[in-house]
Amino acid sequence: MNGVTTNGAAKDHESQGENPSKAAPTMNGNATDGGHGDYVDPSKALELLKSYQAKDGISVHQLMDEAQMGGLTYNDFLLLPGHIGFPAAVVDLTSRLTKKITLKTPFTSSPMDTVTEHNMAIHMALLGGVGVVHHNCSVEEQAEMIRKVKRFENGFITDPIVISPTTTVAEVRALKEQWGFGGYPVTEDGKLRSKLIGIVTPRDTQFHSDPESPVTEVMSKDLVTAREGVSLPEANDILSKSKKGKLLIVDAQGNLVSLLSRSDLMKNLYYPLASKVPGTKQLLSAAAIGTRENDKERLTALVDAGLDIVILDSSQGNSIYQIEMIKWAKKSFPDLEVIGGNVVTRDQAAPLIAAGVDGLRIGMGAGSACITQEVMAVGRPQATAVFKVCEFAARFGVPCIADGGIQNVGHIVKAIALGASTIMMGGLLAATTESPGAYVVGGDGQLRKTYRGMGSIDAMEDRKASGTSAKGSKAANNAQNAGTARYFSEGDKLLVAQGVSGSVLDRGSITKFVPYLMAGVQHSLQDIGIESVQDLQKGVKSGEVRFEFRTASAQAEGGIQGMLGVEKKLYA
Repeated sequence: MNGVTTNGAAKDHESQGENPSKAAPTMNGNATDGGHGDYVDPSKALELLKSYQAKDGISVHQLMDEAQMGGLTYNDFLLLPGHIGFPAAVVDLTSRLTKKITLKTPFTSSPMDTVTEHNMAIHMALLGGVGVVHHNCSVEEQAEMIRKVKRFENGFITDPIVISPTTTVAEVRALKEQWGFGGYPVTEDGKLRSKLIGIVTPRDTQFHSDPESPVTEVMSKDLVTAREGVSLPEANDILSKSKKGKLLIVDAQGNLVSLLSRSDLMKNLYYPLASKVPGTKQLLSAAAIGTRENDKERLTALVDAGLDIVILDSSQGNSIYQIEMIKWAKKSFPDLEVIGGNVVTRDQAAPLIAAGVDGLRIGMGAGSACITQEVMAVGRPQATAVFKVCEFAARFGVPCIADGGIQNVGHIVKAIALGASTIMMGGLLAATTESPGAYVVGGDGQLRKTYRGMGSIDAMEDRKASGTSAKGSKAANNAQNAGTARYFSEGDKLLVAQGVSGSVLDRGSITKFVPYLMAGVQHSLQDIGIESVQDLQKGVKSGEVRFEFRTASAQAEGGIQGMLGVEKKLYA
């Protein structure tokens, strides 16, 4: 009979643990009385829901049962929605990067030479994440990039660039070109802790006709100063009221000891989530190095430049080289946070955890410019790798970075749900204004930026690394290259590519793109009914947050269907 549930169907539901109770309706109602006769009282809906033995969806452990499901990527599943009882803006994205460092935005940029140099690192830190400076360059170049990050935003600048009375206007202009800022205190001997006599700003030198003039002819002597010992809030108040660009801190004898910059005050207003070192208020800095003996010298130079976090960059992190480097780095620089990787299994992660890493980087062959899985037949689907390693590392309090396979906001949320504390992005950021890739115009007239995997032949043959020379042998140059070091190819006469080169469509500045990613993640967690990254991971662990496996048809259903001339505008 139409509208009647058969006994067979009822038994089938019961066998699946879904038969709510004998009080459940067996008919859809009598058509003669409007169809309401046999319905349960709507006010009992929540009570009836509790009687169902099985929840919708499956738990993360059911989803990640490899014997049943195989290895999964981010596209293979969805999270089920929950109850919305709060605005998206209150969702807290705070998450740990390492054992000691917490970010307000769980995003990092990849240490690739077409993704992260100082400009990307600065802006990622300003937006609450961190940028990892690549090492496919000389030690001096990489250390200089770290210094630029550390000097960009400060509280009290205790090591300012100081000039002498004999410094010329041309030299001041060159300093501005080098460092990106133009306000320099002038002391009697051009050193800190010397008598302060003036300050030179871009307005003093901009239209001066004689570049060889000493700065004493153009410098400002009307100075705003504060005495050594002033608190940072007091100094900020003095500076804001002075309408000057710099507040100079002097001792009782009038010697310069530090300074405070108005631009830093403005950055605090514009970038409230900025990742800073407590106390100094400098931006957090991170860089990658290899795992060979000469990388110890590189790391020493980076720490001297102010490095806070080092990532040991290897495609396969479970090696004697990395284990020894972890132990040496932790012993030599106890305050430095060391992130190991890359790993995709518990067996890979365990030796690095035992060696003392402060964080792990997960991924092998999942990157948009990586072909390791295809060429080497080694790797692991990224979603499965993230879950398995994070679940293990969490037992030791070691946070994990999901590195690779991130193509959109949904992938970010899925990686976090599976246990990742932070997300590393390469291709997603490669086309932004702040990336170092070169702009090109495609055949379709669209603006693009060059992007390459560090395992590409293009990257592995790049001779700029470590100041290598065209006169050197191919094997000698390869030994100094970050790409060959990452893939254990130093000294190889024949290079085997594990990455590709190409270009990606321009995305504009990360000052707009990263906030879009943040807002997207907040709205996603709102849909799930979760108010923070920590609560999401707790909900997944407890089984409250549920998942659904997606068939190929389900994935097609979730995409755009039946439309022509689609304009996919991500944000406005």
